[in-house]
Amino acid sequence: MTNFPGLHLERREHTAVLTLRNPPAHTWTSESLAALKQVANELSSDATVYALVITGDGDKFFCAGAELKLFADGDKAVARAMARRFGEAFEALADFRGVSIAAINGYAMGGGLECALACDLRIAEEHAQMALPEAGVGLLPCAGGTQWLPWLVGEGWAKRMILCGERIDAARALAIGLVEEVVPRGQALAAALALADRAARQSPGSVATCKALIQAARRQPPRDALPTERERFVDLFDTQDQAEGVRAFLAKRRPEWRHA
Repeated sequence: MTNFPGLHLERREHTAVLTLRNPPAHTWTSESLAALKQVANELSSDATVYALVITGDGDKFFCAGAELKLFADGDKAVARAMARRFGEAFEALADFRGVSIAAINGYAMGGGLECALACDLRIAEEHAQMALPEAGVGLLPCAGGTQWLPWLVGEGWAKRMILCGERIDAARALAIGLVEEVVPRGQALAAALALADRAARQSPGSVATCKALIQAARRQPPRDALPTERERFVDLFDTQDQAEGVRAFLAKRRPEWRHA
């Protein structure tokens, strides 16, 4: 277990659990964003970590985003520095080699929801509330919200949430594809860990390659990406894990991944 500014990291076998801890609402600071970037990069380079689960401490807040007092005096230098910190942190999270899962245990607002959007998967507790309210205070979601939200829910719902400031509950988030699962209060972390365990049964190299291909679909049409997909398939035959996976399947046993 390791503490960082506003964050608590622990390992549970092949899963890293990162808990946001900046009471009362777990808002982001320059220091905690820098810590998230560091943690995401370090975990991505650790071949024994297959999954990363992010959640908030307690049962009310996942994360309420940035502390608005930072922007009260209109200092553009502060705004630029915080925007850079947010971008670097959440892009490092999005680039994490394994499977990242947001266990949304309460309010996920602004930069809190954008943190969840940077993850691969999202599980929300039934009382969770989600919003990108920045335009209501003369700002905009600058940590991926205008890009990642429409990718998940479509342009219409992204505009409702960003342009109209619509807050949605967990049931609506599930219906529009913002989250993949809704669970009872207090069960998001357990559900995320169960999903992480399923991810850990997959070949880490295959997961990393598949994730990169899936995310590339945001930037290029299938016609351009399909040849790359076939090449990456063949490239896996250079790895020990490809041979181990096939042998294990034929022998009806669980594979032992060697990360090579």
